[in-house]
Amino acid sequence: MTLRIYCLAVAAILALTQPQGGQAAERYITVASTTSTEASGLFRHLLPEFTKQSGIEVRVVAVGTGQALKLARSCDADVLFVHHKPSEERFVAEGFGVARHDVMYNDFVVVGPEADPAGIRGEADVAKALTAVAAAKAPFASRGDDSGTHKKERSLWTAAAIDVAAASGTWYRETGAGMGATLNTAAAMGAYALADRGTWLAFRNKAGMAVLSEGDRRLFNPYGVILVSEAKCPYTKSAPGQAFVDWLIAPAGQQAIAAFKLGGQQLFFPNAAAGGSRSRFISPLEGATPLA
Repeated sequence: MTLRIYCLAVAAILALTQPQGGQAAERYITVASTTSTEASGLFRHLLPEFTKQSGIEVRVVAVGTGQALKLARSCDADVLFVHHKPSEERFVAEGFGVARHDVMYNDFVVVGPEADPAGIRGEADVAKALTAVAAAKAPFASRGDDSGTHKKERSLWTAAAIDVAAASGTWYRETGAGMGATLNTAAAMGAYALADRGTWLAFRNKAGMAVLSEGDRRLFNPYGVILVSEAKCPYTKSAPGQAFVDWLIAPAGQQAIAAFKLGGQQLFFPNAAAGGSRSRFISPLEGATPLA
């Protein structure tokens, strides 16, 4: 066989075995999401089911919500899956997202040392709990990373009329890290922290720490999913990205979210069919409480 014939034969084999046109590029999408969905183990549960049904691989970039939004604005993601509704709605209003869809929710909790130096155990009013932490100058570990959790935490300090910026570096410590790393820091320091319940339940280093304040309606934590707009980002993989969005909010995806449990506890509650104004917040203290 001449070299020329050999090369032609190899080229023919490659042409037959490789996907045609843009098909290879469409076999995966990139999802910019949060550390809570990753650290809780939710994606390890969901994504194999979606890929099995669709043949589409999902590659997740797990960062804080603020950074995820930046990635999507920079056209470095096809889908956004985060948990700060005002930022998500602004993303869509600015034309970067096609539409925001409710997907699921859980809640935030204030965790801290079992000894509870600030005396907040059982306090259902989260503003009062944080006021007590500040009054005691008890260590508080903040993510400090512009994540959805950090945005929520800042709004709660504002509700408590506490200027944590003035306390930065004293009793108020900013880790600049994800939820798991911040919980590790809190455990090492004997500090309080705000955490989403999903990550807390999946967190293994709980020795000496406990949930001390929970159940306030202000701790409601909704998640939304958004397809990045092809008008702003021409290379967005719109078809497979939309397929992922559609699966998440359809019965198959919603049932998969509801089925995800750790130690028998459900970590996230699907609410795609309900719509934002009809979501129900499951509080360990109050039971199912409708949200306005």
